[in-house]
Amino acid sequence: MRARVWNVENPESSAEVVLLADAGAVYTVLPESLLRSLGVRSVGMRRFRLADNRVVEREVGIVGIEVSGIRAHTVAVFGDEGAYLLGVVTLGELGLEVDPVKGELRPLELLLMSVRPPAPGPSGGAE
Repeated sequence: MRARVWNVENPESSAEVVLLADAGAVYTVLPESLLRSLGVRSVGMRRFRLADNRVVEREVGIVGIEVSGIRAHTVAVFGDEGAYLLGVVTLGELGLEVDPVKGELRPLELLLMSVRPPAPGPSGGAE
């Protein structure tokens, strides 16, 4: 799917990309060269297990992202060239999920814990 990503510290520094939604990717992964060209700062390192069971460390940064008209700030991994993956954390932040049957994005049912206690029962006290 098409997306726009930008440097959260300089939103004019942006790029249009095509991402593959990957339910196996925790974070969104973009080429290191793209993130550096946008001026995205590394905010730390994370360890990742690859499909071949190797463990690697990669830098991560915060980017702005827009997919289907919905915007969020999200963690992006400084990945290898050609890596354009939309991870599940970003999908959740956007309020989207992958429809496994159609292979398309759809709105995610967002859950919210009640912030107020339930109203008292008919007797006027808590039940």
